[in-house]
Amino acid sequence: MPKLHVFNSISLDGYFVGENGDLSWAYNVVPDPEYDAFVANNASGEGALLFGRITYEMMASYWPTEQAKQAMPEVADGMNKMQKLVVSKTMTKATWNNTKLIKGDIVAEIQKRKREPGPDMVILGSGSLVSLLAQQGLIDSYQCVVVPVVLGKGRTMFDGIQERIQLKLVDSRAFKNGKVVLTYKRPV
Repeated sequence: MPKLHVFNSISLDGYFVGENGDLSWAYNVVPDPEYDAFVANNASGEGALLFGRITYEMMASYWPTEQAKQAMPEVADGMNKMQKLVVSKTMTKATWNNTKLIKGDIVAEIQKRKREPGPDMVILGSGSLVSLLAQQGLIDSYQCVVVPVVLGKGRTMFDGIQERIQLKLVDSRAFKNGKVVLTYKRPV
């Protein structure tokens, strides 16, 4: 049965987006070939990407471009090939290839997808989705890339969580650029 994972960069003070939705801080680091290979390997998977509308529009405006293909060819290739699911009440048409709109009850849709055969799903960004699906116990793991920067203001991907969610650290990996990848799962 498919699993649901989260992959997000977070600042040292816990924000996944800075003030006014700024994400530049997550990419403004010292180049690191080992980290770049890690990201490229993640993008080469067979999973499905799950986005909210705002994150989808941001990703769709970048990854299909020549700039993305030149800057990170392996990641761009993976992002463009993967199946994409976008949750939106307002979108009427998806413009990025391999995209399906989810307009109904997202909790019921994810519960259904987790019961049926299919690829694992990964949420990128999309804090409102993370918060909603975490509260429902539907997220199986969280992979957080801690970026060595303090933002002071921003938004966490857990805004609105009403009850404590206990997690277990299952892996950690530090990179020369100062980023640390922490992987947490729900205890069984």
